[in-house]
Amino acid sequence: MGSTHHLGRAAGVPRAGLALAVAAVLALPLAAGCSAAGKSGGSGGSGDADRAAAPANLDELAARTGCTLAGRRKAQQLQQGNCRNSRGQYVLVSFDSDQDMTSWLNEAKPWGGTYLVGTRWVAVSTPATLQSLRKDLGGHILSGEMHGMSHS
Repeated sequence: MGSTHHLGRAAGVPRAGLALAVAAVLALPLAAGCSAAGKSGGSGGSGDADRAAAPANLDELAARTGCTLAGRRKAQQLQQGNCRNSRGQYVLVSFDSDQDMTSWLNEAKPWGGTYLVGTRWVAVSTPATLQSLRKDLGGHILSGEMHGMSHS
Protein backbone atom coordinates (compact mmCIF):
# COMPACT_ATOMS: atom_id res chain seq x y z
CA MET A 1 0.00 0.00 0.00
CA GLY A 2 1.41 3.42 -1.00
CA SER A 3 1.82 6.36 1.32
CA THR A 4 -1.10 8.70 1.87
CA HIS A 5 -0.52 12.45 1.95
CA HIS A 6 -2.78 14.41 4.27
CA LEU A 7 -2.77 18.00 3.13
CA GLY A 8 -5.31 19.20 5.69
CA ARG A 9 -4.58 19.65 9.36
CA ALA A 10 -5.63 16.33 10.86
CA ALA A 11 -5.12 15.19 14.41
CA GLY A 12 -1.60 13.92 14.81
CA VAL A 13 -0.30 15.52 11.59
CA PRO A 14 2.60 17.81 12.51
CA ARG A 15 2.61 21.36 11.16
CA ALA A 16 5.88 20.66 9.31
CA GLY A 17 4.21 17.74 7.50
CA LEU A 18 1.35 19.97 6.39
CA ALA A 19 3.83 22.60 5.19
CA LEU A 20 5.66 19.98 3.11
CA ALA A 21 2.39 18.81 1.59
CA VAL A 22 1.42 22.38 0.69
CA ALA A 23 4.86 22.85 -0.88
CA ALA A 24 4.26 19.77 -3.04
CA VAL A 25 1.02 21.28 -4.39
CA LEU A 26 2.82 24.53 -5.16
CA ALA A 27 5.71 22.87 -6.97
CA LEU A 28 3.82 22.62 -10.27
CA PRO A 29 3.17 26.35 -10.77
CA LEU A 30 6.62 27.28 -9.47
CA ALA A 31 8.20 24.93 -11.98
CA ALA A 32 6.12 26.48 -14.74
CA GLY A 33 7.42 29.97 -13.94
CA CYS A 34 7.38 32.66 -11.34
CA SER A 35 3.97 33.93 -10.29
CA ALA A 36 2.93 37.55 -9.95
CA ALA A 37 3.95 39.60 -6.94
CA GLY A 38 1.73 39.65 -3.86
CA LYS A 39 -1.27 41.53 -5.23
CA SER A 40 -4.77 40.22 -4.83
CA GLY A 41 -6.17 39.76 -8.29
CA GLY A 42 -9.79 39.28 -9.15
CA SER A 43 -9.95 42.00 -11.75
CA GLY A 44 -12.68 42.22 -14.31
CA GLY A 45 -16.32 41.16 -14.02
CA SER A 46 -16.11 39.64 -10.57
CA GLY A 47 -19.89 39.62 -10.01
CA ASP A 48 -20.75 36.86 -12.49
CA ALA A 49 -17.55 34.94 -11.84
CA ASP A 50 -18.04 34.92 -8.07
CA ARG A 51 -21.62 33.66 -8.38
CA ALA A 52 -20.45 30.81 -10.64
CA ALA A 53 -17.91 29.64 -8.04
CA ALA A 54 -20.31 27.12 -6.51
CA PRO A 55 -19.06 24.04 -4.64
CA ALA A 56 -17.79 21.35 -6.99
CA ASN A 57 -15.95 18.08 -6.59
CA LEU A 58 -12.69 17.35 -8.33
CA ASP A 59 -14.30 15.59 -11.31
CA GLU A 60 -16.74 18.47 -11.87
CA LEU A 61 -13.90 21.03 -11.77
CA ALA A 62 -11.87 18.99 -14.26
CA ALA A 63 -14.84 18.62 -16.61
CA ARG A 64 -15.60 22.36 -16.49
CA THR A 65 -11.99 23.19 -17.39
CA GLY A 66 -11.63 20.49 -20.04
CA CYS A 67 -8.84 18.47 -18.49
CA THR A 68 -8.20 14.85 -17.66
CA LEU A 69 -6.95 14.50 -14.09
CA ALA A 70 -3.53 13.00 -13.45
CA GLY A 71 -1.71 12.35 -10.19
CA ARG A 72 -4.97 12.22 -8.28
CA ARG A 73 -4.71 12.12 -4.46
CA LYS A 74 -7.35 11.88 -1.75
CA ALA A 75 -6.89 12.77 1.90
CA GLN A 76 -9.34 13.07 4.78
CA GLN A 77 -10.32 16.69 4.08
CA LEU A 78 -9.56 17.14 0.38
CA GLN A 79 -8.99 15.72 -3.08
CA GLN A 80 -6.26 16.95 -5.42
CA GLY A 81 -5.43 16.35 -9.07
CA ASN A 82 -3.06 17.74 -11.66
CA CYS A 83 -4.28 19.07 -15.00
CA ARG A 84 -2.58 20.05 -18.22
CA ASN A 85 -4.30 21.37 -21.34
CA SER A 86 -3.97 24.15 -23.92
CA ARG A 87 -4.42 26.75 -21.15
CA GLY A 88 -1.44 25.50 -19.13
CA GLN A 89 -0.66 23.34 -16.11
CA TYR A 90 -2.67 23.65 -12.91
CA VAL A 91 -3.59 21.83 -9.73
CA LEU A 92 -7.23 21.45 -8.67
CA VAL A 93 -8.07 20.92 -5.01
CA SER A 94 -11.58 20.34 -3.60
CA PHE A 95 -12.32 20.42 0.12
CA ASP A 96 -14.89 18.80 2.38
CA SER A 97 -15.66 22.06 4.23
CA ASP A 98 -15.04 25.80 4.19
CA GLN A 99 -12.92 25.41 7.33
CA ASP A 100 -10.69 22.81 5.62
CA MET A 101 -10.16 25.16 2.67
CA THR A 102 -9.42 28.16 4.91
CA SER A 103 -6.85 26.14 6.89
CA TRP A 104 -5.21 24.94 3.67
CA LEU A 105 -5.02 28.47 2.24
CA ASN A 106 -3.56 29.82 5.50
CA GLU A 107 -0.80 27.22 5.26
CA ALA A 108 -0.24 27.67 1.51
CA LYS A 109 -0.17 31.46 1.10
CA PRO A 110 3.16 32.02 2.90
CA TRP A 111 4.78 29.82 0.23
CA GLY A 112 3.76 32.30 -2.48
CA GLY A 113 1.87 31.23 -5.58
CA THR A 114 -1.39 32.33 -7.13
CA TYR A 115 -4.78 30.77 -6.35
CA LEU A 116 -8.20 30.81 -7.98
CA VAL A 117 -10.56 30.36 -5.03
CA GLY A 118 -14.18 29.23 -5.19
CA THR A 119 -16.57 27.65 -2.70
CA ARG A 120 -14.68 24.69 -1.19
CA TRP A 121 -12.22 24.46 -4.10
CA VAL A 122 -8.94 26.05 -5.21
CA ALA A 123 -6.98 26.00 -8.47
CA VAL A 124 -3.24 26.71 -8.30
CA SER A 125 -1.22 27.91 -11.30
CA THR A 126 0.19 30.99 -13.00
CA PRO A 127 -1.90 34.17 -13.05
CA ALA A 128 -2.53 33.90 -16.82
CA THR A 129 -3.77 30.30 -16.58
CA LEU A 130 -6.00 31.14 -13.61
CA GLN A 131 -7.53 34.12 -15.46
CA SER A 132 -8.44 31.71 -18.26
CA LEU A 133 -9.88 29.13 -15.86
CA ARG A 134 -11.89 31.80 -14.06
CA LYS A 135 -14.13 32.12 -17.13
CA ASP A 136 -15.29 28.51 -16.59
CA LEU A 137 -15.08 28.18 -12.82
CA GLY A 138 -15.79 31.64 -11.43
CA GLY A 139 -14.14 32.53 -8.15
CA HIS A 140 -11.56 35.14 -7.28
CA ILE A 141 -7.80 35.23 -7.62
CA LEU A 142 -5.52 35.54 -4.59
CA SER A 143 -1.75 35.82 -4.51
CA GLY A 144 0.39 34.32 -1.79
CA GLU A 145 3.00 36.23 0.11
CA MET A 146 6.39 36.90 -1.41
CA HIS A 147 8.91 34.99 0.62
CA GLY A 148 12.07 36.79 -0.44
CA MET A 149 13.26 34.09 -2.82
CA SER A 150 14.27 35.13 -6.33
CA HIS A 151 12.82 32.96 -9.13
CA SER A 152 14.88 33.38 -12.24
